[in-house]
Amino acid sequence: MSQHRLLAIHAHPDDEASKGAATLARYSAEGAETMVVTCTGGERGSILNPAMNRPGVLENMDQIRRDEMAAAAEALGCRHAWLGYVDSGLPEGDPLPPLPDGCFALADTDRVVRDLVRIIRDFRPQVIVTYDENGGYPHPDHLKVHEVSMVAWDAAGDPDYHPELGEPYTPLKLYYTHGFIRQRMKLFHDELVAAGRPSPFGPMLERWNSDRADIMARVTTQVPCADYFDRRDDALRAHATQIDPAGMFFATPVEVQRRLWPTEEFELARTRVRTTLPETDLFAGIGTEEN
Repeated sequence: MSQHRLLAIHAHPDDEASKGAATLARYSAEGAETMVVTCTGGERGSILNPAMNRPGVLENMDQIRRDEMAAAAEALGCRHAWLGYVDSGLPEGDPLPPLPDGCFALADTDRVVRDLVRIIRDFRPQVIVTYDENGGYPHPDHLKVHEVSMVAWDAAGDPDYHPELGEPYTPLKLYYTHGFIRQRMKLFHDELVAAGRPSPFGPMLERWNSDRADIMARVTTQVPCADYFDRRDDALRAHATQIDPAGMFFATPVEVQRRLWPTEEFELARTRVRTTLPETDLFAGIGTEEN
């Protein structure tokens, strides 16, 4: 009898820790085989944790982020693979500057799909987790992840698509991860304000538009994973250059998060098996004997 297998496709190291990490840790702990694919090395990431803004960090960002990713994968109990592309950076300005040559967002789509298909055919996940058509937010690398994931979802099982990449394999369910939920953030904000504590969520709540506010209307699946919030936080802290331990992710105590919002949210975007919505399990409808 084969195990459940879940593949999460992310743009940069640290994305896996802020989007569905507790769910990944839960399934890993329960015996599923889990893997994170990171498409870029995060080379163009800024130092977002003031404590890491010291000599030698920015100059060695490539290796530091690889080491951070290894520590995060260990915290979540998952396998990890680099796709090997270069971070595109987040363009800023008006007008926006062109993307840098050789970056992931400008990579040949079929080349990236081939790389993903090779991994899918080797790992054989029943469930794939990726980003929605907005990338979660419109970073060019996140948008590219969505594009190539959707093509690979179909191509992996096509026997005529690059047979040299391995035996065709058809995944059964594909989800979008929705890691930043306005309603969740509003609960945390109100709890902090009521306790007389400063809240980092106010400015973000004001910025978010109605599309973001309505993201729960797209959610089909809420996975109970509160017991693994500490593992998620360990993965976040592992990305020390990117995650400020005094910042937003840690503003709300874990015990409060467990009480107010004990789930992580996903949207079932594609399925080849029958399931009943809403779900509480990404493997709903999938038997361990399948695939």
